[in-house]
Amino acid sequence: MAEIKIVCDYPHSPRKVWQAMTDPDLIPYWTSTGQGGRAVGFEPVVGNRFQFVAKPVPGWRGIVDCEVLEVREQELLRYTWVGSEGETPSYVTYLLEPTPDGTRFTYHHTGFVGVSGFAMSKLLGAVRKKMLTIGLPALLANLDETGVLRKPLAGA
Repeated sequence: MAEIKIVCDYPHSPRKVWQAMTDPDLIPYWTSTGQGGRAVGFEPVVGNRFQFVAKPVPGWRGIVDCEVLEVREQELLRYTWVGSEGETPSYVTYLLEPTPDGTRFTYHHTGFVGVSGFAMSKLLGAVRKKMLTIGLPALLANLDETGVLRKPLAGA
């Protein structure tokens, strides 16, 4: 079974990183370095069903269906991921750990099955890495400690 695991250290508080990762108005700023997905109907509440909606491309409808499975504020978010109708869910986990210099963020996406799952994990892994090493740091640098944008950013 294929998986994606990306670990990044950010010089920002867990509160600020959590805000950037879970505020539906902020999510498009860091996802814009990938397909630009908006979190439609997202709330970090167990049982919440939501969608990431992006521009469709050949072979993909531009929608990922998700359901929140576990939440520990400023620490853990876990949700299902279904990229195509009828697909077996895979699972995404965001883990935030305080460090002396800020926050260690671990993105873990598991449950990819078969050859198509392996290919999807490679594609998504490259996109997520760009989002988490370029998009999210740019957003975090432009947020105050309460998670409010200091100035408008392009891309959302």
